[in-house]
Amino acid sequence: MPEARRRRTRVYPADVPRIAKVEPLTTARALRGPFDYLIPDSLAGAIGIGSTLIVPFARREMLGVVVGLAETSEIASARLLAPVRAVGPGIPEDLVGLAEWIAAEYCSTPARGLRLMLPPGTAGGTRAKLRLVAELTPAGAAAVAPPPAALAAAPAAQAAVGSPPAGAAAPAIPPAVRLTATQRSTLERLHKAGRLPAAETGLDHGGLRRLADRGLVSIERRVVGRRPEHLPVGARRAGPVDLDPAQAAALATIDAALAGRGHASFLLHGVTGSGKTEVYLRAAARALAGGRGVIVLVPEIGLTPQTVGRFVERFGDTVAVLHSGLGAGERYDEWVRLRGGEARICVGPRSAVFAPIDRLGLVVVDEEHDSSYKHEGDPRYDARHVAQRRAAQAGAVLIAGSATPRPETYLRRRRLRLPARVDGRRLPEVEVLDMIGVAGPLHPRTSEALADLRRAGGKAIVLLNRRGWSNFLFCGSCGRVWGCPQCDVSLVLHRAEGLIACHHCGHRQPTPARCPDCGSTSVSRHGLGTERLEHEFAGALGGDSNPAFPVFRLDGDVAATKGRAAAVLRRFEAAPAGVLVGTQMVAKGHDFDGVGLGVVLDADATLRFPDFRSEERTFALVAQLAGRAGRGRGGTGRVLVQTLDPRASSIAFAADHDSDGFLEVELGRRKALQYPPYGELIRIVCSSESPDAPMAAGRQLREDLQIPGAVLLGPAPLFRLRGRDRAQVVVKGGERRAAVAAVGGAVDRLGRRDVAISVDVDPQ
Repeated sequence: MPEARRRRTRVYPADVPRIAKVEPLTTARALRGPFDYLIPDSLAGAIGIGSTLIVPFARREMLGVVVGLAETSEIASARLLAPVRAVGPGIPEDLVGLAEWIAAEYCSTPARGLRLMLPPGTAGGTRAKLRLVAELTPAGAAAVAPPPAALAAAPAAQAAVGSPPAGAAAPAIPPAVRLTATQRSTLERLHKAGRLPAAETGLDHGGLRRLADRGLVSIERRVVGRRPEHLPVGARRAGPVDLDPAQAAALATIDAALAGRGHASFLLHGVTGSGKTEVYLRAAARALAGGRGVIVLVPEIGLTPQTVGRFVERFGDTVAVLHSGLGAGERYDEWVRLRGGEARICVGPRSAVFAPIDRLGLVVVDEEHDSSYKHEGDPRYDARHVAQRRAAQAGAVLIAGSATPRPETYLRRRRLRLPARVDGRRLPEVEVLDMIGVAGPLHPRTSEALADLRRAGGKAIVLLNRRGWSNFLFCGSCGRVWGCPQCDVSLVLHRAEGLIACHHCGHRQPTPARCPDCGSTSVSRHGLGTERLEHEFAGALGGDSNPAFPVFRLDGDVAATKGRAAAVLRRFEAAPAGVLVGTQMVAKGHDFDGVGLGVVLDADATLRFPDFRSEERTFALVAQLAGRAGRGRGGTGRVLVQTLDPRASSIAFAADHDSDGFLEVELGRRKALQYPPYGELIRIVCSSESPDAPMAAGRQLREDLQIPGAVLLGPAPLFRLRGRDRAQVVVKGGERRAAVAAVGGAVDRLGRRDVAISVDVDPQ
């Protein structure tokens, strides 16, 4: 704090904190708190660490979070010691500490870390939903169902108006009470239901108020819970099933760790279909029995509804679901249920790691290999790493589960093995098909297998990790390729929508009929995407000619519409036969009965990217798709892998279902090159609308960075994105904390307003 503001000390009673140290939730990187604010008398004792406040800041009001309390302040400025007002339920104190850790770990700011922890909809003013509710009073109940004793004492009371005969007992219903047919119908409806929203009683508010004035009903505003609807997809389980020996052994180890009440971390390494979810469910039951809460992370909530469904079926209302596909009110109410302890299990994607669960005992990271656990905004946190930190702080047990674990997880966690499928079936046979010299998108063996499947009435999943109709458009006369005006990439054809689109910035424009450069109409389409594959399969295998063998598509275009991805999965599950075509979404943990064939097209496409994780991604993609085949009825299944590089080690290991072999080779390669988990990586991206500014900023950062034991790479130019030129500097090696601190300091000192800086620790 500037010295000019440190004038004198205010003194308040020692037993009552009067100063709230508030972190205003500003996006400015250069502005850091906390700042001191006076707690008004009306809120004395009600403000604590984690309280969310509206505070005056920079000539406007701003949302802030209390990160500390004090009895005195060295700040005398009335502007900084202005009164505050509280809003919302606030953040648990342990999450305030987690936010500060995230800010330091990922070169961000405390304000940006705290924003991740806020109750959903806080910034937009989301609150609990109140509804006017009517309830029958005892007098109202007597009006529609008078006791027999009252009828005997005053047999004519309901028909006559006036006083009862002298000496007679007072009737249960005052004889002056008269009801219209509508009023009686409303009271009878309330008598059956007990309580109803005012809108469902059959009377308007005025009519209900008149009944209330007569003491027949009571009316009050009550909080109405907005509960999301869970529609499970995939194989359902009526209840707990018998564990096989490997599952029982894994659960026994987890039980011992839960009973020890200390932090422990495990990798549940099981082949696809080995029953990892049942182990999660049993472990969650043990944690609940011990009075502790549970967080279950899944890669994408809309694509892994089996996990949600099984937890809801097993544990009922004690499960809350948090994800961006819910409405703001639903997310808020689920958060409040967790905050208040009504729900003790939270299931959701990466942001669910911040669920406000008290006495956390178990954290599950399902399909831990999935890249969607990495957040793309600032701070660019990795939910797997945050889950480890949160479990350690709470003394909780962490279970990371996968059939294709990351090398980092494989090396660092204690392994619990599930080597076989729970139904006793063998893993599917995988055949690698060489596509060199093959014309068209399908190998003859693939076409034959799909034709056989159609005749037999079976199911298949076909993976092509490229959406759209064609990769790019090309003018055969002048050679023009249609590119994005904002990014240095070609535009992808989406024929059904009649447009070409950029998959980076979202730019769209109508599909051209002729070339604007030369006027030629010889505009050709190159490449194959899931949209075109669906069209060709529908013509060859299903569609109107064979409605008994439908073709479904699941990719980013389909999933962009709320609920559509889950709808496609439900339709595919319900169909007796058919083909599901899609991108990597079709390989994300789905458990469908009767899928006899899996096909991977262009399996080596990811190997062509200049990324040290390309081998890992290729292996996981092929192995995970292979795991969708051969479950339940329909035999062991068969998988066909089309590739231009059949000798690639990652594809060969995946074909053999040999994750241990792949990981040992991959770890050896990483160690030789000092890549994670044997070395640290930090990526700094500079972007600007000025073409020369990113490289200049990159050179300035490199000159400023002093990190012992680290290698600095760059600055190197990147392709233009969203109208901004970019350059990157990569820090490789060095001690993690020192490297992160050095990068954060260099970014803070850069002082260039014309350049935006993005820091990515552990880039994916």
